[in-house]
Amino acid sequence: MYELIITEKPNAAKRIAEALADGKPIKEIINGVPYYKLTHGKKDIVVACAVGHLYGLAEKEKKGWVFPVFDIEWKPVSETSKSSAFTKKYLNAIKKLCKGANEFTVATDYDQEGSVIGKNIIELACRQKDACRMKFSTLTKDELREAYKNKSKRLDWEQIESGEARHYLDFFNGINYSRALTSAIKSVGSFKLMSTGRVQGPALKIIVNREREISAFKPTPFWQIQLGGQFKEHVITAWHIQDKFWEKSNADEVIEKTKNAQEAKVDNLERKQFSQMPPFPFDLTTLQMEAYRCFNISPKETLEIAQELYTSGLTSYPRTSSQQLPQSIGYGKILKELARQRQYADSVKSLLKKPKLTPNNGKKTDPAHPAIFPTGIGAKGLKEREARIYDLVVKRFLATFAEHAVRETMAAKINCNGEIFIAKGTRTIEKGWHVFYAPYVKLEEVELPDFRQNDRIKVDKIELISKETQAPKRYTPASIIKELEKRNLGTKATRSEIVDTLFKRGYVQGKAIEATNLGISTVETLEKYCPKIIDEELTRHFELEMEKIREMKQKKENILEDAKEAITKIINDFKVHEKEIGADLQKANRETQDEMAFLGICPVCREGNITIRRGRFGSFAACNKYPDCKTIFSLPKNALIKPAKKNCEICNFPKVLAIKKARQPMEFCLNSKCPSKNVEGEAGIKAKAIAKGEVKRKCPKCNEGDIVLRSSIYGKFYGCSKYPKCRYTEKLENKE
Repeated sequence: MYELIITEKPNAAKRIAEALADGKPIKEIINGVPYYKLTHGKKDIVVACAVGHLYGLAEKEKKGWVFPVFDIEWKPVSETSKSSAFTKKYLNAIKKLCKGANEFTVATDYDQEGSVIGKNIIELACRQKDACRMKFSTLTKDELREAYKNKSKRLDWEQIESGEARHYLDFFNGINYSRALTSAIKSVGSFKLMSTGRVQGPALKIIVNREREISAFKPTPFWQIQLGGQFKEHVITAWHIQDKFWEKSNADEVIEKTKNAQEAKVDNLERKQFSQMPPFPFDLTTLQMEAYRCFNISPKETLEIAQELYTSGLTSYPRTSSQQLPQSIGYGKILKELARQRQYADSVKSLLKKPKLTPNNGKKTDPAHPAIFPTGIGAKGLKEREARIYDLVVKRFLATFAEHAVRETMAAKINCNGEIFIAKGTRTIEKGWHVFYAPYVKLEEVELPDFRQNDRIKVDKIELISKETQAPKRYTPASIIKELEKRNLGTKATRSEIVDTLFKRGYVQGKAIEATNLGISTVETLEKYCPKIIDEELTRHFELEMEKIREMKQKKENILEDAKEAITKIINDFKVHEKEIGADLQKANRETQDEMAFLGICPVCREGNITIRRGRFGSFAACNKYPDCKTIFSLPKNALIKPAKKNCEICNFPKVLAIKKARQPMEFCLNSKCPSKNVEGEAGIKAKAIAKGEVKRKCPKCNEGDIVLRSSIYGKFYGCSKYPKCRYTEKLENKE
């Protein structure tokens, strides 16, 4: 007999086995699924793994396209989803291993999702009523051994109950509202798979409301007056002290008064120094926002990368709301480990000289995990984007222990014929934490000359500048996550997935998130007939109730009964107006499809539109005047294609965006013969020589094929002659 430890992912199983084993764990495999045998003290242990959720909620009995549906149960996801078929072998492995176990321990991620995963495996696969529970925030040897030593004798039922309530609520809302919307479109003779949910609906409404603000915005003109001049070798820019003039006549008076001025005088100088605190440690939301700001990596991908870094043992658990680093994580030990990595050695040595290490903790907390931090384990073999996120986490961690930065602002009041202009500058006096967080510190440095009172400035120009007030900005993938958090909608782990779903369903589009016709019409239609589906207050109410479950102040059953009652009433109201809702959604769907397929005016016939179409062999672009115009363009098959909404600057053909996972979107011209795809200069000469066989170079990857010049829709590039056996490629401009 042995103790069976169940982990959430294969990587976690390996790290836990290696941490707990007195010697070296023995790796064995059942039908392709790894598990580990080890001895810990006098105890035999087997460590098995899941691959995330092995069970999901589904209808007990499928009765066709009916709603509302509340009769649901946990079933193996391999039985309910084709894409999850691979999980069956993991479930079977656990079922086989549990037969020889007399003790069970759950070592899944310590959060609501991980707790539900563990509980379902224990209850449904292992047929146990309870189990021990390990709690840890990093997959490091010391912490895992400590977590095992101090494991609780029962499952964390508070988190489980709250997590299960969330799953049930999400399923109830998602399946019933999505079926209702899809059914409405079917009722008018069309079909489109529609979706909305408990958080998805309110999230879409927030984006649509911003779109309404932009549409309704009427710019107001205003004027500013700029003084341009010189002081010694310095160029001076100053703005009139009034800043914005809402009446042009007032601005004209100033221009008239100063128009012949040759000189201005420094009337007054004001210097202020201020201390700038180090940044707070990362919680998930701030990590996602910084990754988007610094690298343009989407929140969804940032979470995926952060999870990978965690399971590799490099960083702590990412799904946290905390901005606090407790002393118990061992600041000094982590820093000493980081010092082994050459790029961080100097920064760490500087911090270790401090008499006391105290992080600049923020106010946000999390009952389960601290803020995100590096473990100190050396990072090797990381991909480019993984290395970027890791570097960001490490440098943020270091910066939180550093000294305050000191900056100075200077304002000079400049008198020109009795009119006062102000020149402002800000500079860093002491870099402090900026050194540790470089290159991610983005602060403007505007240094003014060393003015003294009564200094004379030569005036070059006094300029009246006409401007308008600007409409509110659209949300970005990062700022909408922050907005959802502010409104207490969704969870730290689900918000990025919710936004991603809005894109997939065609409700929103663009880097600056813009609601499509379909998104706007969906919100307008629901506001008219069933406003409760997108009611932010209702969603927030249930979020607060679920938190009460975790605090043992509310029962799951009570909340679910309230939800069933509310959903039933909403669905009944919906069915009364089903055809009207369907007609509105059908019209919006067609308009959105046309909008998202349109690439530009046909450059050949000048009458038709170039649109994205789908054929037997994938997507292509063609003129909609076919067969009168037979203009056609191939499109890459391994990318999502979206309109770039502009034409090529060189040949005037439409441009498109090719979006591939974990890569920056690539913009290119549809014209395969566009001059922009030719390589000029010395790089072009070398490319032609390689193409003619005059210059030969072996492939650096396989060392068998030769480097040859190849072409694609994106332009020319070097590749291995052994393609597809060897897929090595390189850009032309990268080689000397």
